[in-house]
Amino acid sequence: MKEPLNRKSVMPAGAAAMKRTVFLLGVLAAMSAGAYVLPGGSILRRMMAAREELPFSSLKADGSLHFYGPVVNEAGGALGLPTDRPDLEADGTVYLRLPGRCRFEAKAREGNTVASVSSGGRKRVEGTEIPALSEAVQQVCAVLGVRAESAIEGREVVETHLRSLGIESRTTSLARFGGDVVYVLGQQVEGKPQFWVYKDGFRPARLKYKDGKGTAWDVRFLDYTSPATGEMLPRTIEVWRGEERVMRFTVLTGDTRAKLADTLF
Repeated sequence: MKEPLNRKSVMPAGAAAMKRTVFLLGVLAAMSAGAYVLPGGSILRRMMAAREELPFSSLKADGSLHFYGPVVNEAGGALGLPTDRPDLEADGTVYLRLPGRCRFEAKAREGNTVASVSSGGRKRVEGTEIPALSEAVQQVCAVLGVRAESAIEGREVVETHLRSLGIESRTTSLARFGGDVVYVLGQQVEGKPQFWVYKDGFRPARLKYKDGKGTAWDVRFLDYTSPATGEMLPRTIEVWRGEERVMRFTVLTGDTRAKLADTLF
């Protein structure tokens, strides 16, 4: 005698096929959503909108500066410090006055002070130039020192700067920077100029480019969680020349209500 079928354990063929179809469509939809990358214009517009929401127009951030490798000789000569060591430490200060006025100082406790200034896109150096310091202030001012009437206008300002570095902002992709996902603006090819933006929060992460002499620079913005400056300025700014890290600035204290004299810029 045959045993009766357990109806609860049997699924009609049509229902099973429908379930598989729904599952596959869900997987495909998830894959499509994960693969979607915002256009460059949208990334920059959102980045500028996030910057516009920050309630500050001036900033003074003090911290420590370290120079490494071949830049030890350049920085030591400029600051009047010994160069017979693998790295060199000095005091550093970043000044921002929006829009577009930025100053980066390196100060030896018993030596000279060097300042690189970017004001309205014009470069000025006080003292003997330290190229890594100049590259840092130029890029800080270009992406963190912009203040415009709208996010769209701010985006256009940044796009103009990126074009000057040879970055094709319409080409976008995803990558990882440390433990974070970033948008990459520019061709994702080794050696090509690129601008990286943190996907979480739309904050500037990295600028890779070559100067007029063909020197490769990589300016990195790390950790926007400093209680001293919040998202106004990253806790750490690094400058790499070629494959070597040559400068690192770490914020220790910040003043977001600083009154900055015109003579600084």
